[in-house]
Amino acid sequence: MTESRQTIIVGSGPAGLTAGIYAARAQLSPLVIEGEPSSTSDQPGGQLMLTTEVENFPGFVQGIMGPELMSAFREQAARFGADYVTAKVSRVDLSSRPFGLWVGDPDTHEPSYEARSLIVATGAQSLMLNLPNEERLLGYGVSTCATCDGFFFRERKIAVVGGGDSAIEEALFLTRFADLVTVIHRRGELRASKVMQQRAFAHSKINFLWNTSVVDVLGETTVSGIRVRDNLSEEESELELAGLFVAIGHQPNTALFKGQLEMEDTGYLRTFDGTRTNVDGVFACGDVQDHRYRQAITAAGSGCMAAIDAERWLEDQQAETR
Repeated sequence: MTESRQTIIVGSGPAGLTAGIYAARAQLSPLVIEGEPSSTSDQPGGQLMLTTEVENFPGFVQGIMGPELMSAFREQAARFGADYVTAKVSRVDLSSRPFGLWVGDPDTHEPSYEARSLIVATGAQSLMLNLPNEERLLGYGVSTCATCDGFFFRERKIAVVGGGDSAIEEALFLTRFADLVTVIHRRGELRASKVMQQRAFAHSKINFLWNTSVVDVLGETTVSGIRVRDNLSEEESELELAGLFVAIGHQPNTALFKGQLEMEDTGYLRTFDGTRTNVDGVFACGDVQDHRYRQAITAAGSGCMAAIDAERWLEDQQAETR
């Protein structure tokens, strides 16, 4: 039988769980569909479950492990009455209200859940290089966020992979900490804007490896170096360093909503007037609609906004029917 809820939250990273806290405290009895542990793009807890120490989340002077932080988020939402389903949403129908959501078989006639309001917090995933040891060393020298992890590499040698604005921004930021930042690009010229290129070329702490691909990450418990291949000569060599930052882009987890919610050309959900989407009663928060900041604290903030927006929208709907 279809279960009905006032508010359903899809996703359980900082945005989804903060939305859960606020929606539960507003007595909306939210259901959080948190994803599946086997899914790298939709896992419970989001990207912080792949992070070791988090030092930039307010309130934790000595830092906190990513999974521990998300566990605290989850328990806090549960304390106020949020319910959880560990499953992946396979289909949504936003064409009429209440909205329909399916878990499991998407072809069944009746949806698994109905929601009067929906909060989308499915996040985004960093594009990776798919190297043999990349996933094993993620959080142990391999990173996708300079703002999050740059501090750990003071006076060390590190590398950034990529050639666009994001990669160059990461490299320039990392010069605040590292002794040397090597930008590795598979082509002979950058894709970044001319202004960003000029800044990077002029910086004494940045050098470049052109026409080069990273073929593996080296190290047992932490990164000790990388193996690279010259794309012109096919020769391979090793480069000693303490960290590898992968900056080849992000992919928002929005395939489920294609054709139903408006998106940017890059796939991120468009939001208006706070966290509202183009569908009345559907709200979006966190990295699924934020391609600029991508921080746990900003995701949590937008999760708070989405829950408040949903609460007020539901109140308006009730007022109209009186």
